[in-house]
Amino acid sequence: MTEAFALIQFAIEKTEKLLTREWNFPEKVNTDIRNLKDELDMMTAYLKQTDERGELDHQTLACVRKVQDQAHQIDNVLDKFSYHVAEKAAKWYSKLGANRYTKWRADHVISDMTDAINNSLKNMKEIRERYPIANNIIYSQDPGTSSAADIHRRMAPLFLPNAELVGFDEERDVLMSRALDEQETYKIMFVVGMGGSGKTALVRQVFEAVKKDFDCHAWITVSRPKTGDILSNLLGELCNSRAEPAPQLSYSSADLELELIKKLKEYLQDKRYLIGLDDLWIDNTWKSIMFAFPRANSSRIFITTRRADIAYSHKNESIEVRNIPHLSPEPAEKLFHMKAFPKTRRCPPALAGWSDNILRKCGGLPLAIIEIGQFLSSKRESESEWRNLHDDLVSELRSNGHLSNITRVLISSYNDLPYHLKHCFLFMNIFPPNYHIQCRKLIQLWIAEGFINGKNNRKELEDIGEGYLKELIERSLIQVSKVDIDGSPRTCTVHSIMQEIALSKIQDENFCEVCPEQRIISVNDKTRRISIHKSEIGPFNCPNIPACSLLIFGSRTPYHHIGPIPYSSLNFLKVLHLEGAPLDTFPEGIEQLLFLRYLCLRNTGIKSIPKFIGKLRHLETLDLKQTYVSKLPKEMCHLNKLRNLLVCRYYDIGNSVSFNTVKGFEMSSRLELKNLRKLSFVQVQRDRQIILAMGDLKKLRKLGILDLCQKDGRSMCETIQKLTNLYSLNVTAKNEEEILDMQEMEPSPPLQRLYLKGCLKRMPLWISKLQDLVRIRLKWSRLTPPNNPIEILQGLPNLLELQLLEYAYVGNKLDFKTGKFLKLKALELEKLEQLEMIIMRTNTLPCLQKLTTRQCTKLRQIPAGIENLNDLEELHLYDMPEDFVSVLEKNGGNMHHLVQHIPVIRRYYAQNDGQWVMVQIS
Repeated sequence: MTEAFALIQFAIEKTEKLLTREWNFPEKVNTDIRNLKDELDMMTAYLKQTDERGELDHQTLACVRKVQDQAHQIDNVLDKFSYHVAEKAAKWYSKLGANRYTKWRADHVISDMTDAINNSLKNMKEIRERYPIANNIIYSQDPGTSSAADIHRRMAPLFLPNAELVGFDEERDVLMSRALDEQETYKIMFVVGMGGSGKTALVRQVFEAVKKDFDCHAWITVSRPKTGDILSNLLGELCNSRAEPAPQLSYSSADLELELIKKLKEYLQDKRYLIGLDDLWIDNTWKSIMFAFPRANSSRIFITTRRADIAYSHKNESIEVRNIPHLSPEPAEKLFHMKAFPKTRRCPPALAGWSDNILRKCGGLPLAIIEIGQFLSSKRESESEWRNLHDDLVSELRSNGHLSNITRVLISSYNDLPYHLKHCFLFMNIFPPNYHIQCRKLIQLWIAEGFINGKNNRKELEDIGEGYLKELIERSLIQVSKVDIDGSPRTCTVHSIMQEIALSKIQDENFCEVCPEQRIISVNDKTRRISIHKSEIGPFNCPNIPACSLLIFGSRTPYHHIGPIPYSSLNFLKVLHLEGAPLDTFPEGIEQLLFLRYLCLRNTGIKSIPKFIGKLRHLETLDLKQTYVSKLPKEMCHLNKLRNLLVCRYYDIGNSVSFNTVKGFEMSSRLELKNLRKLSFVQVQRDRQIILAMGDLKKLRKLGILDLCQKDGRSMCETIQKLTNLYSLNVTAKNEEEILDMQEMEPSPPLQRLYLKGCLKRMPLWISKLQDLVRIRLKWSRLTPPNNPIEILQGLPNLLELQLLEYAYVGNKLDFKTGKFLKLKALELEKLEQLEMIIMRTNTLPCLQKLTTRQCTKLRQIPAGIENLNDLEELHLYDMPEDFVSVLEKNGGNMHHLVQHIPVIRRYYAQNDGQWVMVQIS
């Protein structure tokens, strides 16, 4: 249903665009388009109604799939229609040179397409008339009732024996201390975690342990009940905990909630109370009942929820948020063996391998560990039994499988999503298992798929996509695997068990054909997306199908093979992702993909781009990172919808030092790509006009420039000043001797990230005015005293990361003065060969968490004042002098007492092959 709804929404947008464009269509065509939009609106209402009412019977589901099939056809016809209108009818209807024959030809082509759409609508009408049951939806379960499975899902965690709550010692101790601290005033604790993470069992155990220390207590499940029911149950439970009768209510039903709030507040006013609100889903539920709780007497309220967005929206001095992490490997294994082998609690050696594999799928999720362990305990202890479960876990997770309780718990998070997030989430699950998805790439793919709707929204599509991603994270559906210095997610992943469940949903909805192993790819005429995970692929066996996306996740190894792809059979393709495919030349046939929006050839061996790239007028993203492409054809200027042009190659030089580690590309100075948001890396050595031409790219947000000469500095500054939306700038000089003359810039754009590589005569003063700057990296700057970069940077209010690398500064002292760098979290110093002393004065760098020094050969003593950096968590030392490191050793180091508060201290040795060997100091 998610896929059908998405397709219909896209189709509605396309009809609206056609109706708002000033094409001189025949009246019949305009009427057909308006009728189509009306029909699509009705289909949308139908799908919303079916989704909101609960689980559907088989006959209604079949009808929904028919709606989806028709939506596929309508979407494809509209794409073709839009193409003909934009590319051909515009010429045929032009005032100059048009004659009666060409206009008749245009009318004929467009009329054929609207007739095709009308046929689709006729089929829809016949379906509704033939099966009227679809208009009177029958549900397999009354949404107001709870099944036995639902009761088990909520009740089981409440009665879990204390001995089985493994791996939560630290979190339990924290919650216990918060609950029993009588010195603190009124306190609320939101406990947040993914479904099945153990938050209910943990909080209930703490609740039971401390409730005797409170005057009254109550535990209530608040998943879906009405506010009046929650308040009434709370009052009853509180009175029951003191063996008192509940007060009588005298108000009418219209005023019942208000009276209940007054009664609760009156009852609790002089008491120290403990309340547990389990499974909060709706923010208004808490907002409606929060006024019933007087803020006094060291009372405590625990709230469990999957919705971090709700929890953090209420966080203040009296409301704390605790995130429940998944179990680490050791307690996860202990819990699994406890359940799978209840008698011995030990895994037989013959099953150790399969035990590890299944545990990896569980991903530290207690519910999955417990349910799968219990299921396996009923099986024979044989490799075949365990292998079968591992290989066919998705079948057991289905609604009629032995592990369906896991699905019921986790799928509710998906069902609670608004439509616009459902297809975004399903798309994330077509990546290979345990794949760490780059967030920026994911958002580009969402945009290409049409999942992000910027209609009636002034925000950039990329910003809207970041909001979508943030909401999926806060709803505990996806996990952040790597964060940027500012806390924003860089890579994310889907929990293994959640992905297994989502793949079942993907298959049911025909959202995507996921091919993890097949070498012969066989798809049908309803396939919308194809995702191929196996590194050895081909040939394709497919008819002329309406697929909109083809994603291949390759690895350029000698064993990686890909068969010929029939692009002529994929002429509606919008997304083509061939990262890591064994390609040495640009694939033939791509010129036929006239609707292509996203093309990724990253990490392939291609060396050039053909001229026909100019035919792909709808292209929005061209990703050629880590390829050998060094020049783009002038036909690129026709791609006026292009948002991201990413062409570069990074060279790994191991531990050696080299200036030229990035290669970019050359392109014509006829830059007509007005929609570009990201452009990197442009080599300007041969065509200096391109510097000025980039000033017209007003929407540019990220820019990378290579081979800049000193004489181009003023032009570069003039261009950057025009780019008022630029937030990331990366500039590299022609070579290590060339001066980056970037002194004159007033005003400067709102940069958040700045990377300068090349010789600076002095630090540009405009950098000190970058109030939004989060990260700055200086390389090969060769700044000499008194041009100390610290002086310019120390007052930046939002600077979080500072990197002075490879001869950035050639002075012998860095002095971090009192009260400066108030937000800096990471400091990296590399190859500062003259540096002898670092001074960190009192109250400087108060938030520093990570300090890295690399190959600073004259630095003989640890930074003075490092013992005062209370937030410092990591100290990394790469190829530092022996007398610098030895004094920090835990045993015998006479300076160890100055760094003993730092949890992680590591030193690294460089090997001949360029790899680092790590040694833990503490």
